[in-house]
Amino acid sequence: MLNGALILVLQAVAGLFTMLLLVRVFMRYMRISFIGQFGRFVLATTNWAVRPFQRILPIIAAIDLASLIPAWLIQAALAFVIALLTPVPLGTPLAILAGSGIVGALELVSTALMLLMGAVILGAVLSWVNPYAPIMPMLSQLTRPFLRPFQRLIPAVSGIDLSPLVLLVVIQVLLFVLQRLSAEFRPVLHS
Repeated sequence: MLNGALILVLQAVAGLFTMLLLVRVFMRYMRISFIGQFGRFVLATTNWAVRPFQRILPIIAAIDLASLIPAWLIQAALAFVIALLTPVPLGTPLAILAGSGIVGALELVSTALMLLMGAVILGAVLSWVNPYAPIMPMLSQLTRPFLRPFQRLIPAVSGIDLSPLVLLVVIQVLLFVLQRLSAEFRPVLHS
């Protein structure tokens, strides 16, 4: 029971830092300014992990590897720690390394999808409640590339854009597939 609580806390902390690092990656990729309060918060909370990697990892095709690699490493380390906390003995060092890396990558993609889901939901709610909220331009910039293909296929019904709902369903399906894949690779850590 204590291990379960510890795993829950570790997942929450690792998930928060991973999301903040991914927000940094997305903001840099979409060329969203870090000048606002939220951008400064993201920088302040992630600089500790990003600064050491900025010296050695370049930005490739507008993707900030110095922010993406620490996010992956956090998820890989989390997979390893969870494997340590389970009563099943660990496997060979190569299996542990490969399994942690693969599970970390799958969890990183899952976290990115959950972040996108949160941005879509928050953007949809704010568009009805407070369309002029200071965070709306950033949310719109983040979600527009993912919503645009669905907006082309699905016409608005009575002036209501249904593309966020369709995108949310697609994200849910992708999350289901990723969770299954992650569950398939976790035993590798113990073989």
